[in-house]
Amino acid sequence: MQDSTTLADFLRSRRGRLTPDDVGIVSYGTRRVEGLRREEIARLAGVSVTYYTRLEQGQSHQASHSVIEALADALRLSDDERSYVHQLARPARTRSRRRLRAGTARPGTRQLVARMDDVAAMLIGSRTEVLAWNRLGHLLLAGHLDADAPDRPADRPNLTRMLFLDPHYRDLHPRWDVAAACAVATLRITASRDADDRELASLIGELAMRSEEFAALWAGHPVASHAYGTRHLRHPEVGELTLELETLDLADGTGHRLVTYTAAHGSPSDAALRLLWMTPSAGAEPGVGGRPEHEHHRREHRDEVRDPQGRRDERGRIGRHEEQAG
Repeated sequence: MQDSTTLADFLRSRRGRLTPDDVGIVSYGTRRVEGLRREEIARLAGVSVTYYTRLEQGQSHQASHSVIEALADALRLSDDERSYVHQLARPARTRSRRRLRAGTARPGTRQLVARMDDVAAMLIGSRTEVLAWNRLGHLLLAGHLDADAPDRPADRPNLTRMLFLDPHYRDLHPRWDVAAACAVATLRITASRDADDRELASLIGELAMRSEEFAALWAGHPVASHAYGTRHLRHPEVGELTLELETLDLADGTGHRLVTYTAAHGSPSDAALRLLWMTPSAGAEPGVGGRPEHEHHRREHRDEVRDPQGRRDERGRIGRHEEQAG
């Protein structure tokens, strides 16, 4: 899936986004296209124009570490992009068989996720497939799906696929364009690392065929690891939320990641999460999974879900201007 052609595409995309002013060189002549010329990048990196041209044409393999470092400096790459271009230029030949077969969560990890009652948590695989989630994680991100969907490989939710192809999950993101760009940039890193993963290649191909938006973003070659930061969601039950995302890589060689969403203590989003936790699960019958014994507490928490100005709409949802204020 990843080869010298991908490296060539990446180098061209990064050369195209730079201007002479960005790198402190004097422009001369008429520029027919945006970006720096090949000879300008070659001069900045201290390599021959011929060699750099071969790299951009996908005709050179296994560039040295020093050459890649020089090109990364010349192209003003970020830390994530620098690691990415090294992976493309000198890909690992093999991957752990354990990582290739890691299609299920370990019992201890599942137990950990389930016991995190006051945190929306899930375990995802390297392809962003959901392997396990706790009650709050399920209700926050995919309450329209069965709670046990991650246990069925054929029905297992995939966060990237849902972002582009599931209207319910898409509507959860009021800043969808930002979320989509982050997802594709992260997927690029995974694709460079797991170049022999056929299921990942199939996912990328499916999304490119079924979503013009994904195809356009993928062609732009974004590269960044969005493992943490503030996320804004618009939930159909509790309204606007401002949450902190954290992603932790497990040290067991599976490539699994623990993903959590938390809210600042005492904030409107914190109250919204507590209210959501007491919401019946999808398909739950009265008295089954809905914790009816807590209904009076649920009404009290609904009263606490207020916007920053202390006002509450008739449904108890947070005012939308919280997102704008964030």
